[in-house]
Amino acid sequence: MEEAARIKSLPPYLFARIDEKVAEAKAKGIDVISLGIGDPDLPTPEHICQKAAKEVFNPEHHRYPSYVGMPEYRQAVAKYYQQRFNVALDANKEVVSLIGSKEGIAHIAWCYLNPGDVALVPDPGYPVYSIGTTLTDSEAYRMPLLEENGFLPDFSAIPPEVAQKAKLLFLNYPNNPTAAVADAAFYQQAIAFAKQYDIIICHDAAYQEIYFDGYKPISFLEVAGAKDVGIEFGSLSKTYNMTGWRIGWAAGNARVIEALGRVKSNIDSGVFQAVQVAAIEALLAPQDCVADMRHIYTERRDILIDGLNAMGWKLAKTKATIYVWAKVPPGFTSSSFAEFVLEKCGVIVTPGNGYGEYGEGYFRISLTIGTERLKEAIARMQANLGTVKFS
Repeated sequence: MEEAARIKSLPPYLFARIDEKVAEAKAKGIDVISLGIGDPDLPTPEHICQKAAKEVFNPEHHRYPSYVGMPEYRQAVAKYYQQRFNVALDANKEVVSLIGSKEGIAHIAWCYLNPGDVALVPDPGYPVYSIGTTLTDSEAYRMPLLEENGFLPDFSAIPPEVAQKAKLLFLNYPNNPTAAVADAAFYQQAIAFAKQYDIIICHDAAYQEIYFDGYKPISFLEVAGAKDVGIEFGSLSKTYNMTGWRIGWAAGNARVIEALGRVKSNIDSGVFQAVQVAAIEALLAPQDCVADMRHIYTERRDILIDGLNAMGWKLAKTKATIYVWAKVPPGFTSSSFAEFVLEKCGVIVTPGNGYGEYGEGYFRISLTIGTERLKEAIARMQANLGTVKFS
């Protein structure tokens, strides 16, 4: 049976490979501590679960849901934007529900990319930006995210002939995997670039509620002109520990939202309404649970970064996300360091080259593990790596 060319070109999904590594190590009897995948270990807050449990028994939710989302859910998203960012959204035209933001990020390429078109994707970056592009037989032009530039793309470095062929521009701040953040001035540059070349900006904001030390991320949609050129993907996965519930949204430019909704109405049947009602509860109820979550991640971040710095790294405290992005020690590649840490320490870290060629020389650690196991992982690395010398 001959696979389609577009499927043959797909690499194994990064986190599926990590799962395999974990399984192989456990089969050898290794006590594996996985710091690889950004899947929160904390439970979904109780009030959200209780709401879902009640709604599961409502027979109105047992039929096909709205393809684009319940009006009440889209109104809740709009209310969240108004309260959090002072952004006004038309819930009927400027919000669409998603089965997690991942599927929307993949499907937006189907809306706008023809074979031979270009999508501008960050490198290193979330693999789905380029995977969605590949599935449309289009080209992913990789924008280097360099440490010396704060892990922000340099739009002036994109060749004009590439920009003229580009239809989509993917951005993601606070950033996975680098934990970098962006300000209004950067978004203004992106909007000007998009207007110059008639490009749609797709901003992935999955981590905008996970922040530390008084820093508070802004929304791309806050910036003047943003809705003229783009949309923002939002997710309840990381904010409310709801990765398995599969619910998110896209919001912004009405024409783009309509196109994404049109694709979805032809290929899926929407999000189970009981989950949507639980998501409404998450967005509109008091946010004490989110503040508690940020406190937990702050403690874990400090344990991890202080532990790495004690070994020779010189990492600044991250401002946002559930990740720490660090250089591998001299003499290692991203992959060889990840393999070394697994073999010698029984600890999984994610090799940076899994996020693109400009991720080579780095590794990513997730904060999605309890404090004691995180301390143990650091102790194992300290015992086996000793003091790291970067000069």
